[in-house]
Amino acid sequence: MTSTEATTESEASGPSGYAAARLRLLQEETWSGPPRRAALARLTDDWLTGLFTAAAGQTGVRGAALVAVGGYGRGELSPRSDLDLLLLHDGSADAGALAALADRVWYPVWDLGLALDHSVRTPGEARRTAGEDLKVQLGLLDARPVAGDLGLVAALRTAVLADWRNQAAERLPALDELCRERAARTGELQFLLEPDLKEARGGLRDATVLRAVAASWVADAPRQGLAEARRTLLDVRDALHLTTGRATDRLALQEQDQVAEALGLLDADALLRQVYEAARTVSYATDVTWREVNRVLRARSVRPRLRALLGGGLGGRAAPERTPLADGVVEADGEVVLARAARPEKDPVLTLRAAAAAAESGLPLSRHLVRHLATAARPLPVPWPAEAREELVTLLGAGEPTVGVWEALESEGIITRLLPDWERVHCRPQRNPVHTWTVDRHLVETAVRAAALTRRVHRPDLLLVAALLHDIGKGRPGDHSVAGEVIARDMAARMGFDGHDVGVVATLVRHHLLLVETATRRDLDDPATVRSVATAVGSTSTLELLHALTEADALATGPAAWSSWRASLVADLVKRVSAVLAGEAPREPEPTVPGAEQERLAIEALRTGEPVLALHTQPALPAADGGPEPVGVELLIALPDRPGVLPAAAGVLALHRLTVRAAELRAVELPTEVGDSADLLLLSWRVAAEYGCLPQAARLRADLVRALDGSLDIRARLAEREAAHPRRRGVKAPPPRVTVAAAGSRLATVIEVRAQDAPGLLHRIGRALEQSAVRVRSAHVSTLGANAVDAFYVTGTDGGPLPGVRAAEVAEEVEKALG
Repeated sequence: MTSTEATTESEASGPSGYAAARLRLLQEETWSGPPRRAALARLTDDWLTGLFTAAAGQTGVRGAALVAVGGYGRGELSPRSDLDLLLLHDGSADAGALAALADRVWYPVWDLGLALDHSVRTPGEARRTAGEDLKVQLGLLDARPVAGDLGLVAALRTAVLADWRNQAAERLPALDELCRERAARTGELQFLLEPDLKEARGGLRDATVLRAVAASWVADAPRQGLAEARRTLLDVRDALHLTTGRATDRLALQEQDQVAEALGLLDADALLRQVYEAARTVSYATDVTWREVNRVLRARSVRPRLRALLGGGLGGRAAPERTPLADGVVEADGEVVLARAARPEKDPVLTLRAAAAAAESGLPLSRHLVRHLATAARPLPVPWPAEAREELVTLLGAGEPTVGVWEALESEGIITRLLPDWERVHCRPQRNPVHTWTVDRHLVETAVRAAALTRRVHRPDLLLVAALLHDIGKGRPGDHSVAGEVIARDMAARMGFDGHDVGVVATLVRHHLLLVETATRRDLDDPATVRSVATAVGSTSTLELLHALTEADALATGPAAWSSWRASLVADLVKRVSAVLAGEAPREPEPTVPGAEQERLAIEALRTGEPVLALHTQPALPAADGGPEPVGVELLIALPDRPGVLPAAAGVLALHRLTVRAAELRAVELPTEVGDSADLLLLSWRVAAEYGCLPQAARLRADLVRALDGSLDIRARLAEREAAHPRRRGVKAPPPRVTVAAAGSRLATVIEVRAQDAPGLLHRIGRALEQSAVRVRSAHVSTLGANAVDAFYVTGTDGGPLPGVRAAEVAEEVEKALG
């Protein structure tokens, strides 16, 4: 080797040479996925080998090795991955020389700004530490020599693996508990809008755990799709590192479009769907593996005792007892398996029968059974036979156990073969943070919730099927309720329902949002509101089903979607619509009669000519799950009718950092002492403090009086507060949408506002309506998570509904004011 060649090699192996080569590798577009991760690991190996060899020569240390552990040990280096290194030595070296060797390896790594997890141990120390710390033991299972004494590393690997297998009965349950605690802390990857690709359940950490379990020889994970799922998650993490330039595992919303583009995907939804599918594969493999681990460990603990009872005469493993569950289906060793005489190729209903039996028994489907059914089961004829439909209804009506059984069937694509349109909602993300689940899981969760309501309806089968299909249209463009009606009609006919039942299911899917949206956004005292719902529903039996479906859908959406307040509004609407469907005419609106508290406030406001306020903490009401539900605080305001009340009151609440959960504004007439009548406004608000304590009613009243007389500039004060404390940067919310509700009322024009909830939103809407010279007859405000959906019944100066063109102009003006 010439001196020039030696110098060049030295430069390439130095920090600057490694950094340049690393940068070129990461910027090279032709390199991606496993080849790039492996190439990065090799490049790092070469650099560290040079560092270690030079340092060992300079310090005179022998009997030492540099070992890669964890992800680096597996050769899976992402662009910003930590370097997990162990300096292994046989204990013969001087402590000072060993420390100098470590410094000559660690400092160049730190100088390049690379994250380093490092340790210096003898094989005995490494084994003892592994015995005390599961995370260390898992890392050592992937130990790989980088440089130095290879025999020392090989001996450690052999010893650690032997320890792991010998201690499996104690270590695996501890590892299972560790995984459960992590899952409870980080959530399920397949349902999170901003998932942690590594720590969330179904992520890279679980994939690594499955490798460790397999190394114990106790159980092996299902292999089908697992390697591809792991690769998908690693590829996404690589793209995330390159996009952000940071060592992060959290796929934040604001980075998803860029990561999707880097991976050649259409958009962020396509990215999340791919991530969810991979996570679902890992999660299912995790469930199956731990179930098998527990089964094997139970059997191992029982066998010695059984052998002792039989005097050591037990030869081989006793066959598990088989308990019949249904035709062709038995329970064996805590799982549902096929009976020996079962013939899936001749029995098309067997798949649904096995699933229904498993759910009713609260037992998991055997992985081998699911795989066998996926490959051997005969397809169902179309339309389905009655038995198949009945088994599906039984499966859906089993409650919580339905979820695990359904997930097992989905893991092998069986659901899509039974219900082809399911593919469009499979792992489909829902961007609304109110939703807890992906579309497909939400549908199953709705069926689970509906199962608890089947005693309230005459046709529980139609309720359960409608629950399963109500959001099936979310896989299509346009209004998902409209698209879903068409799909549900086809799927119900495929299941073998008759024409009448198909129509009922289609109606339920088309109008599954009708009751809750009408109850929370429309004036129920307006006959047009009740008649429109009655016309859409058509019959009391369908209304009964729709009521139960509404509750099940909301409960399965998330905690923000249902409350005792919403339940009471929906129940009131159902009662009114039932009366109309029974032949009664809806009551014409009468002058609003205030309650006792409102009447007291109204009389006081009439007497003084000033606003009168009352602030009450509402008692807890029973929630949907039977526990207490905090309702918050009710604020009642009565004052003489005058322009500017709505924006003034809403602005004052915003200034005092009170969040409006729901609000109603109504105009009433009260007789005066001289026999005339006076117009008053009654405002009923449900509010909650953004933080801190609630303000005193006297302070609210004082500020409201100032706002009404113009001495308090609410708009300027809100702008000052926003400038002083700007909202945190995050994902840009969709623009607000303001529409005129068609045929909303014959007494007023209904302006509906959908926007991102924010301090002062109701104030800005009120100002825009006031500037449009319309009168707000009533307002119905509701907040669902981060979304506000508000309806305002407005009239012109003549007290009647606005002409169509004028109504459209008002909606446009409000939308501009919010933009």
